[in-house]
Amino acid sequence: MKKVVFIMVVGLLTLGLLVGCVGPTANNNRELDDEGAVWRKLAQTQEPLLSALRAIELIKAKDWEGLAAMVHPEAGVRFTAYPYVELEKDQVFTAEQVAGLANDTTEYEWGKYDGTGDPIRLTFADYYERFIYDKDFAQAPVIGRDRLLSYGNAIENVKEAYPNGKFIEFYFPGSEEHDGMDWRTLKLVFEKQGETWYLVGVIHGEWTI
Repeated sequence: MKKVVFIMVVGLLTLGLLVGCVGPTANNNRELDDEGAVWRKLAQTQEPLLSALRAIELIKAKDWEGLAAMVHPEAGVRFTAYPYVELEKDQVFTAEQVAGLANDTTEYEWGKYDGTGDPIRLTFADYYERFIYDKDFAQAPVIGRDRLLSYGNAIENVKEAYPNGKFIEFYFPGSEEHDGMDWRTLKLVFEKQGETWYLVGVIHGEWTI
């Protein structure tokens, strides 16, 4: 556990120093280009853990333009509400679409609610609050790489859905008060293209019936 926390701190400090090199007088487009270049340089030399730590901070900050620089240029990024990835049904967004999420008021269908089977029809802003950042995952007490930390009744198929991917899981264990059933998890999945690891999946997890 201490080793994971240490890696996280070093990674964030490194990213902070490098991203901080972007000049405050640069225009918005230049800042985005520079930030994307900084991330790509880091991703070429580091394991997906560093990319995941960067991505979770961008997700927390709702910095969708920054996150767009990390999205796979061809595959886009798939959003999955529960642990089972449905390749043909889950919503997939291109990098360009991700960059514009702050102003996207479209209501999408994200799957079906556990228990009722009713369609999950939400704007991205509402989906974010319920199925992405319903816990402060940037401060998750447990982080795993390519290993499942959470188990419920839902089938876990991240490795089958992304056979060429690597995933980092941000995990909040359940409490004794709720018999461990209030755990939450967010997996960020990356695939390598060339020398760069790109974000291809955001998988939310919780106890299901």
